[in-house]
Amino acid sequence: MKCVICKKGSTRSSTTTVTLERGSLIMVIKGVPAQVCENCGEAYVDENVASELLKSAEQTARTGAQVEIHQYVAA
Repeated sequence: MKCVICKKGSTRSSTTTVTLERGSLIMVIKGVPAQVCENCGEAYVDENVASELLKSAEQTARTGAQVEIHQYVAA
């Protein structure tokens, strides 16, 4: 796919690190599968992965954690 940010690069399958913030929670998830632009590095996660990340963040937020760092594990 052509990158919508730089409009010059194409994306390839890779992994990325995603940082989510909600209230006082900062959650970092490493090794997230994504399509990453070879030119600018912009990462695109698919709908299923995004849904899993948001569910995980919701569960973590309920624990009262302020900072969490996780390795991505597919559900």
